Amino acid sequence: MHAASTPQALLWAYLLSPNGETKTIEAKAIPDALAQCSFSGEYLWLHVQSDAEDAGTLLQSSGLHQTVIDSLLALETRPRAMTLHQGTLVYLRGINKNPDADPEDMVSLRTWYNKNIIVSARRKNRRLASIQNLRDEIASAQVPISPSALLLNMITKVADTILDTVDEMDESLVGFETREQLRKEDRQNLSIVRRQAASIRRYLAPQRDALDALLRLPDALSQNQSFELREQTDRMSRYVEDMDLLRERAIVLQDELRNRIAEQQGVRMYVLSMVTAIFLPLSFLTGVFGMNVGGLPGTESANAFLYLMLGMGALSICMLVAMLWKRWL
Repeated sequence: MHAASTPQALLWAYLLSPNGETKTIEAKAIPDALAQCSFSGEYLWLHVQSDAEDAGTLLQSSGLHQTVIDSLLALETRPRAMTLHQGTLVYLRGINKNPDADPEDMVSLRTWYNKNIIVSARRKNRRLASIQNLRDEIASAQVPISPSALLLNMITKVADTILDTVDEMDESLVGFETREQLRKEDRQNLSIVRRQAASIRRYLAPQRDALDALLRLPDALSQNQSFELREQTDRMSRYVEDMDLLRERAIVLQDELRNRIAEQQGVRMYVLSMVTAIFLPLSFLTGVFGMNVGGLPGTESANAFLYLMLGMGALSICMLVAMLWKRWL
């Protein structure tokens, strides 16, 4: 098949066998491959671009019900799991590891599967490293035994990527916490960590609930797979708690930074106040004796300036001693 006739929406199509064999399927051969899966024990994995113009046509040719197609091509999704037209629909969110992307801009992964096929869909330029890693494993003959097992591998790899992000954010905060003195420019970095933690948690909490809902769906998973999924649900719960803790730690660090800045400003204002308090009477004296009017004392004395300076010095010393005695300094 020429590249020009390949549907734009099809990213890849694999016919997978539990014994580790993998066959790349062309778009026109998908219906035949799907029919073969009904009696061969193999299953089909379609990975598509949901916002491509021919995505709906491709999925229709794969024999999917229109309700399933509409769900896979939905513009906005939140993590959830439900039974849909003799199969299971699962929406997931993964960390965005694409170049120049923010981690909190999580990528939506739409999946639907039954015993013969699993379809995964993502939008243009929203590639998930987790899915690419899973594809590489399949290329090396590490093939899951069933569509549900493949879905569990997706969930596990998405969780692994989330763990990496949690560890990176934790190391960033540890760097702030172990620093001898926080700087003013650290406020922006701490705000970024807080925003990331809040944004990621926004999807982790419903993702945990979605995995819990998948666990309760009848006949969606085997007993061993249910146990494995329960482990992944517990992981999501821990990550939600970790995000809450990261956000609280960032808030504490920001408060500490604000307190340090306020303390530094207070010390500076205190020093200025003390200096002002000492020089205020001296300024008053210089102002009085600087008036250009007749009758000022000492205008006819050669030692008047010396006496004034000595008096001002003595006054300054007296005020300094009084401040020390009052423990103002």
